[in-house]
Amino acid sequence: MKKWSVEVAVGLFVLIGIACIGYLTIRLGKMEIIGDNYYTVSARFQSIAGLKAGSEVELAGVPVGQVEGFSLDQERWMAVVQMKIMKSIVLTEDVIASIKTAGLIGDKYIKLSPGVSDVPLKPGGMIIETESALDIEELISKFVFGKV
Repeated sequence: MKKWSVEVAVGLFVLIGIACIGYLTIRLGKMEIIGDNYYTVSARFQSIAGLKAGSEVELAGVPVGQVEGFSLDQERWMAVVQMKIMKSIVLTEDVIASIKTAGLIGDKYIKLSPGVSDVPLKPGGMIIETESALDIEELISKFVFGKV
């Protein structure tokens, strides 16, 4: 009888430990299982060089989402970036999306600048105003070869 209760206690302890590890894995991995607190918007850029899936999307320096993925618009030959934005953030249809560089390492992120419109951007909508990343290599080559 005593051996059985010890085995049950150890089993429960192991199950609770596995549940805690699973919870931490989901939280630290920033995964959403129950309830999605994000909506998706897209933006077209001339170049997204250096931008990666999972890069942050910031509004006024505050992280409000992340880059979900990319595709190529073959009609316009532009990159289309899909972003997940928190549902608590309401973007307007004249918001401006810019690709910026963070720090010396050169990590890229998307900076959103709010517009003045009162019309909200619908989930699945397209951000029209965009600014591509500044390509330092291209600027240096223009300077070196006298095309500035």
